Amino acid sequence: MRFARGDGRNALSKQLIVELTEAARSFEHDLETHAVILHGDGAFTAGADLKDPGMDRRRAGGLLERRHMIRIGPELCAAWERLEQVTICAVEKYCIGGGAALAVACDLRILGRGAYFRLPEIPLGMNMSWQAVPRIVSLIGPARAKKFVILGEKLEAAEASAWGLADEIVDDGGALDAAQRLARRFAALPPNAVRMSKVAINAAAHALHQSVSFMDADQYALATTSEDYKEAMRAFYEKRAPKFTGR
Repeated sequence: MRFARGDGRNALSKQLIVELTEAARSFEHDLETHAVILHGDGAFTAGADLKDPGMDRRRAGGLLERRHMIRIGPELCAAWERLEQVTICAVEKYCIGGGAALAVACDLRILGRGAYFRLPEIPLGMNMSWQAVPRIVSLIGPARAKKFVILGEKLEAAEASAWGLADEIVDDGGALDAAQRLARRFAALPPNAVRMSKVAINAAAHALHQSVSFMDADQYALATTSEDYKEAMRAFYEKRAPKFTGR
């Protein structure tokens, strides 16, 4: 499944998040499709679209509406993780923020050699939400997860592969072709056995994920009321280094 906003960046607007969630749900009762590839046209995604009014939680009328608005990200990732079909992300150029949360909710990730992941949330004064942290820890372990999640630095394709976040590295422009080859290998196998195996593996790997991440959205709602968050966003738009105070 290819998604495109026409600019090669594919920032995650509210509309795109909703459409990607609906796309995942459309496969839930599909007995003919055995592997699904998720691929951005150009870059995979630049992360949340900060210019989209629909993503501005400050427009909410109160805490109840604010918490409801925040749910769309976790619901997107949950919808893709829940599929019984094998899911593969084909990543070119970059995969940032919420895009990385979506990628780790899928089963496998194939990257172009020049691609990278980055999580800018902590340097921008918020927590890493969308229930991505336990998924990341399961893939790369706690020490590497701390570096990846907290520092907000680029994780280049080669290092992502060494850490276990990327499953295959190919020449730039070749991620989709490689994903299609892998998808055909899965699709050639007995579908019931594949689906049951995926569900069993996820059950073993994700048993505690909900229990350790159910407060993500509320932590985000709290973090974005801080002075540090406001300072981080001002500095981001003014293209300067932020000055954090812990307030």
